[in-house]
Amino acid sequence: MTDALATTITAVVGVLGTLFAPVLSHRLTKRQRAEEIELEEKKRAFEERRDAYTAMNRASRQFHTLLKDALHRLRDDVYGDQEREQLEEARRDYRDRYAEAQMVVPERIMEASRSVNEVLADIDAVAKRLDRGRAREGESAQQALLDLKAAEPRLSAMRRVMREDLGVRN
Repeated sequence: MTDALATTITAVVGVLGTLFAPVLSHRLTKRQRAEEIELEEKKRAFEERRDAYTAMNRASRQFHTLLKDALHRLRDDVYGDQEREQLEEARRDYRDRYAEAQMVVPERIMEASRSVNEVLADIDAVAKRLDRGRAREGESAQQALLDLKAAEPRLSAMRRVMREDLGVRN
Protein backbone atom coordinates (compact mmCIF):
# COMPACT_ATOMS: atom_id res chain seq x y z
CA MET A 1 0.00 0.00 0.00
CA THR A 2 1.44 3.34 -0.97
CA ASP A 3 1.53 6.45 1.13
CA ALA A 4 -0.83 8.19 -1.27
CA LEU A 5 -3.39 5.39 -1.01
CA ALA A 6 -3.12 5.37 2.79
CA THR A 7 -3.56 9.13 2.89
CA THR A 8 -6.58 8.93 0.57
CA ILE A 9 -8.19 6.19 2.66
CA THR A 10 -7.55 8.17 5.85
CA ALA A 11 -9.02 11.29 4.27
CA VAL A 12 -12.12 9.43 3.03
CA VAL A 13 -12.67 7.83 6.45
CA GLY A 14 -12.23 11.22 8.11
CA VAL A 15 -14.69 12.91 5.76
CA LEU A 16 -17.24 10.07 6.13
CA GLY A 17 -16.86 10.20 9.90
CA THR A 18 -17.43 13.94 9.87
CA LEU A 19 -20.48 13.56 7.63
CA PHE A 20 -22.06 10.64 9.46
CA ALA A 21 -21.36 11.74 13.06
CA PRO A 22 -24.32 14.16 13.18
CA VAL A 23 -26.60 11.55 11.56
CA LEU A 24 -25.60 8.90 14.09
CA SER A 25 -25.87 11.37 16.94
CA HIS A 26 -29.35 12.42 15.75
CA ARG A 27 -30.51 8.79 15.50
CA LEU A 28 -29.22 8.00 19.00
CA THR A 29 -30.87 11.09 20.43
CA LYS A 30 -34.13 10.24 18.65
CA ARG A 31 -34.03 6.68 20.01
CA GLN A 32 -33.31 7.91 23.55
CA ARG A 33 -36.20 10.39 23.33
CA ALA A 34 -38.56 7.65 22.12
CA GLU A 35 -37.52 5.48 25.07
CA GLU A 36 -38.07 8.39 27.46
CA ILE A 37 -41.53 9.05 25.99
CA GLU A 38 -42.44 5.36 26.31
CA LEU A 39 -41.24 5.33 29.92
CA GLU A 40 -43.24 8.48 30.71
CA GLU A 41 -46.34 6.93 29.11
CA LYS A 42 -45.97 3.77 31.18
CA LYS A 43 -45.54 5.85 34.33
CA ARG A 44 -48.61 7.96 33.47
CA ALA A 45 -50.70 4.84 32.80
CA PHE A 46 -49.54 3.28 36.08
CA GLU A 47 -50.44 6.43 38.03
CA GLU A 48 -53.81 6.64 36.30
CA ARG A 49 -54.55 3.02 37.20
CA ARG A 50 -53.37 3.51 40.79
CA ASP A 51 -55.57 6.60 41.16
CA ALA A 52 -58.56 4.73 39.73
CA TYR A 53 -57.95 1.80 42.10
CA THR A 54 -57.64 4.11 45.10
CA ALA A 55 -60.84 5.97 44.22
CA MET A 56 -62.80 2.80 43.48
CA ASN A 57 -61.61 1.08 46.65
CA ARG A 58 -62.43 4.12 48.80
CA ALA A 59 -65.86 4.64 47.19
CA SER A 60 -66.75 0.93 47.47
CA ARG A 61 -65.83 0.80 51.13
CA GLN A 62 -67.63 4.07 51.90
CA PHE A 63 -70.79 2.88 50.14
CA HIS A 64 -70.56 -0.44 52.01
CA THR A 65 -70.15 1.34 55.35
CA LEU A 66 -73.04 3.72 54.76
CA LEU A 67 -75.29 0.88 53.57
CA LYS A 68 -74.51 -1.00 56.77
CA ASP A 69 -75.24 2.11 58.83
CA ALA A 70 -78.51 2.69 56.93
CA LEU A 71 -79.63 -0.89 57.55
CA HIS A 72 -78.87 -0.59 61.27
CA ARG A 73 -80.85 2.66 61.41
CA LEU A 74 -83.72 1.18 59.39
CA ARG A 75 -83.79 -1.79 61.75
CA ASP A 76 -83.85 0.55 64.74
CA ASP A 77 -86.39 2.86 63.05
CA VAL A 78 -84.11 5.93 63.29
CA TYR A 79 -83.23 6.39 59.61
CA GLY A 80 -83.60 10.03 58.63
CA ASP A 81 -83.07 12.53 55.84
CA GLN A 82 -79.42 13.17 56.72
CA GLU A 83 -78.60 9.46 56.43
CA ARG A 84 -80.53 9.23 53.16
CA GLU A 85 -78.53 12.14 51.74
CA GLN A 86 -75.21 10.65 52.87
CA LEU A 87 -76.07 7.29 51.34
CA GLU A 88 -77.21 8.90 48.09
CA GLU A 89 -73.97 10.88 47.88
CA ALA A 90 -71.93 7.73 48.52
CA ARG A 91 -73.99 5.86 45.89
CA ARG A 92 -73.31 8.56 43.27
CA ASP A 93 -69.61 8.70 44.14
CA TYR A 94 -69.36 4.91 43.95
CA ARG A 95 -71.14 4.86 40.58
CA ASP A 96 -68.85 7.59 39.22
CA ARG A 97 -65.64 5.87 40.41
CA TYR A 98 -66.86 2.57 38.97
CA ALA A 99 -67.58 4.21 35.60
CA GLU A 100 -64.20 5.94 35.54
CA ALA A 101 -62.39 2.72 36.38
CA GLN A 102 -64.07 0.90 33.50
CA MET A 103 -62.07 3.07 31.12
CA VAL A 104 -58.59 2.40 32.54
CA VAL A 105 -58.39 -0.84 34.49
CA PRO A 106 -57.76 -4.38 33.26
CA GLU A 107 -60.66 -6.81 32.91
CA ARG A 108 -59.63 -8.97 35.88
CA ILE A 109 -59.93 -5.92 38.14
CA MET A 110 -63.35 -5.13 36.68
CA GLU A 111 -64.43 -8.72 37.37
CA ALA A 112 -63.51 -8.31 41.04
CA SER A 113 -65.28 -4.95 41.10
CA ARG A 114 -68.42 -6.38 39.47
CA SER A 115 -68.50 -9.03 42.19
CA VAL A 116 -68.57 -6.29 44.84
CA ASN A 117 -71.04 -4.24 42.81
CA GLU A 118 -73.54 -7.11 42.66
CA VAL A 119 -73.80 -7.29 46.43
CA LEU A 120 -73.83 -3.53 47.03
CA ALA A 121 -76.46 -2.87 44.34
CA ASP A 122 -78.71 -5.66 45.64
CA ILE A 123 -78.49 -4.46 49.23
CA ASP A 124 -78.97 -0.85 48.15
CA ALA A 125 -82.21 -1.85 46.41
CA VAL A 126 -83.37 -3.68 49.55
CA ALA A 127 -82.54 -0.65 51.71
CA LYS A 128 -84.56 1.61 49.41
CA ARG A 129 -87.55 -0.72 49.51
CA LEU A 130 -87.33 -0.99 53.30
CA ASP A 131 -87.13 2.78 53.61
CA ARG A 132 -90.19 3.23 51.39
CA GLY A 133 -92.16 0.56 53.23
CA ARG A 134 -92.24 -1.68 50.16
CA ALA A 135 -90.14 -4.61 51.37
CA ARG A 136 -90.59 -7.84 49.52
CA GLU A 137 -91.43 -11.07 51.28
CA GLY A 138 -88.52 -12.15 53.47
CA GLU A 139 -86.73 -8.79 53.23
CA SER A 140 -85.71 -7.15 56.48
CA ALA A 141 -82.93 -4.90 57.64
CA GLN A 142 -81.51 -7.76 59.70
CA GLN A 143 -81.46 -10.13 56.72
CA ALA A 144 -79.95 -7.42 54.50
CA LEU A 145 -77.19 -6.90 57.07
CA LEU A 146 -76.41 -10.60 56.92
CA ASP A 147 -76.46 -10.52 53.12
CA LEU A 148 -74.19 -7.45 53.12
CA LYS A 149 -71.51 -9.53 54.86
CA ALA A 150 -70.97 -11.21 51.46
CA ALA A 151 -69.41 -7.96 50.24
CA GLU A 152 -66.60 -7.99 52.81
CA PRO A 153 -64.51 -10.85 51.37
CA ARG A 154 -65.24 -9.51 47.88
CA LEU A 155 -63.94 -6.08 48.88
CA SER A 156 -60.79 -7.72 50.23
CA ALA A 157 -60.37 -9.78 47.05
CA MET A 158 -60.80 -6.66 44.90
CA ARG A 159 -58.19 -4.77 46.93
CA ARG A 160 -55.81 -7.75 46.68
CA VAL A 161 -55.99 -7.98 42.87
CA MET A 162 -55.57 -4.21 42.59
CA ARG A 163 -52.46 -4.33 44.77
CA GLU A 164 -51.09 -7.27 42.79
CA ASP A 165 -51.65 -5.40 39.54
CA LEU A 166 -49.72 -2.43 40.94
CA GLY A 167 -46.87 -4.71 42.02
CA VAL A 168 -47.48 -4.26 45.74
CA ARG A 169 -46.39 -7.28 47.69
CA ASN A 170 -47.28 -7.98 51.32
